[in-house]
Amino acid sequence: MKKYILGLFAVAVVSSCISQQERAMRSADKNFILKAANENFAKKKWKNALALYDRLTNLVAGTDDFPNVGFNTAYANYYDKNYKLAGHQFKNFAVNFSKDPRAEEAAYMSALCYYEGSMDYNLDQSTTETAINELQDFLTNYPNSERSKNIGQLIDELTYKLEFKAYENAKQYFKMGDYKAANVALDNVLEDFPSTKLRPKIYDYIMKSRYELATKSVYSLKDERIESALSYTKMVEKELPDTEYAKTAADLRVKLEREKRNFVVVKKETEARLATLTEKQKREAARMEAKNKTDQQIKDQISNEKKAMQIQRDSAALQTPPPAATFKIQR
Repeated sequence: MKKYILGLFAVAVVSSCISQQERAMRSADKNFILKAANENFAKKKWKNALALYDRLTNLVAGTDDFPNVGFNTAYANYYDKNYKLAGHQFKNFAVNFSKDPRAEEAAYMSALCYYEGSMDYNLDQSTTETAINELQDFLTNYPNSERSKNIGQLIDELTYKLEFKAYENAKQYFKMGDYKAANVALDNVLEDFPSTKLRPKIYDYIMKSRYELATKSVYSLKDERIESALSYTKMVEKELPDTEYAKTAADLRVKLEREKRNFVVVKKETEARLATLTEKQKREAARMEAKNKTDQQIKDQISNEKKAMQIQRDSAALQTPPPAATFKIQR
């Protein structure tokens, strides 16, 4: 019997709550709606609170309740994980009510909302960039605030996300075997994020990219690329001594030195063959030139002989007198 009574009581309480929310949603009484909304907010019933605060926006406009409704709405959205909307609402509060004691808190929460709304590194990072800007703005506007103490840590976390995305994108070129593009992309990561914590890994992939470029290079670029890869292995050993990356650098340098020695042999053989071919081509060119010269001389001789014969014929024609006149006998 006791359990039955308790069950009825629980049902009655739930029914009462639901009916209060429904009455508030249907009511035009500003004070009743505000009371119900604030009760929902206190009980962390964020969706119910937001539904009622939304109804209050126009009802409390221009009154003393307006800032409180806006502030609570922003927090309710924040706790309901509507970070983008909450960030916008907090920022509006900080700008529109800059003299309110809660303005600094609203500015901080606005930046924090953008931080919370930052997407995973493999997704679009425009929200991350916005979050970094908002956090830096808070540091600029409230440099002495107690809330500024963890801002630097949040910015570092977000910046690392951008670094990691750029690093992963660049690394994909290496995995696809496009070592030239990988080298350029990884260099760009170092240029864009000079303080990156990923520097050792980036060095490693650049070094391996240059090694692959050197060993798979075309003949005309091989010398240059071997020297570039060798130079990079030495830099890695100097910058990262006593690390796995330094060991990899030493191993690759041994292979590159062997590749260099082999290429020296190939280069000498190629140059010797090229010299032989060049000499052969020169001789052939000289032979062809001599032949062409001889052929031209023969042509010139024949032409001169023809001209001489024509001159003789023309001269003979001039020196021969015309035949005597002849008369026909009439019959």
